[in-house]
Amino acid sequence: MPPGIPSSPTSTPAPSRRRVFLLAALFALPVACDRPRPNEYQGYVEGEFVYIASPLGGRLDRLEVRRGQTVAARAPLFALDAELETAAKHEADHRWRAAQAQLADIRTGKRLPEVEVIQAQLTQAEAQAQNAETQLRRDEAQFAAGGVSQATLDERRTAATSLRAHVFELKAQVAVAHLPNREQQIHAQEAQVEAAAASLAQADWSLRQKTVFARQDGLVFDTLYREGEWVAAGAPVVKLLPPQNVKARFFVPEKALGALSPGQRVQLSCDACPRPIAARISYIAQEAEYTPPVIYSNDNRAKLVYLVEAHPEAPQKADSGASGIPSPLPSLNPGQPLTVTLDSSPGNSAQ
Repeated sequence: MPPGIPSSPTSTPAPSRRRVFLLAALFALPVACDRPRPNEYQGYVEGEFVYIASPLGGRLDRLEVRRGQTVAARAPLFALDAELETAAKHEADHRWRAAQAQLADIRTGKRLPEVEVIQAQLTQAEAQAQNAETQLRRDEAQFAAGGVSQATLDERRTAATSLRAHVFELKAQVAVAHLPNREQQIHAQEAQVEAAAASLAQADWSLRQKTVFARQDGLVFDTLYREGEWVAAGAPVVKLLPPQNVKARFFVPEKALGALSPGQRVQLSCDACPRPIAARISYIAQEAEYTPPVIYSNDNRAKLVYLVEAHPEAPQKADSGASGIPSPLPSLNPGQPLTVTLDSSPGNSAQ
């Protein structure tokens, strides 16, 4: 441009144009940074809760845990009132003991004093029979001499025969007194003992169901009743989250589905995670999610996504604190957003 002629108002100096381009690049930079990298997907944490309940109903007498507490396996969780079950167990125990005692009595036969009574009666009958035999021999001699009638002799013979039979009867009673009862009676009483034992086991089981313990380590995610409230049979009282029941859920597009397989390693990252958490894919859905209500075509196939689940390889440990039990996965809480990255290192395959 010749000197002295003013520049056009629409022209922009070169430094100004460079500033405009720099500002545009700076505004576009966050957008580019927010885009997900390859093999990286968004997901969230989900917990498979275990609802702890008693098969019997009752008043909640003791709640041994609180929300947020970590418990170990076999730790007491809660107890329901057990007055009725305790009384039922005592009754069943007494019935079982009585049936056992009756069976032992049947097997041993009569008691010793009863046997001694029969033995004394036998001794008395033997003496009477011996006296009758002596008297019969005398009457037979008198009858030969004509001093005793035929009728008297017949009476003596009848009395002697009767006493001999009585002696035989008492000897048989003594032998029977030493024998147990009949086999059928013993079998019937054995069945009574077994039935009483089954009733005792049932009463003991009912009593033990009133105190509920943790079957595995876990986090007490919630408590659903307060002490003093009535709990129906089968109603959950404690909501427990075992560490192995924490998993990640994320969705992948249809094009990336072929590169995934159960057992494949992934990395889980979150805002509160100090470092990535190793996990393995445990489930891949066979059906698409959020499917458009139209027939599949090459244009809308990219909108299909599939649910994938991955479990951490090892539960994360935290400081045990006052409870002395490591809390499960402190950095992964149900509902927490995650970033899932596929592990592309060599050797990463299903095991």
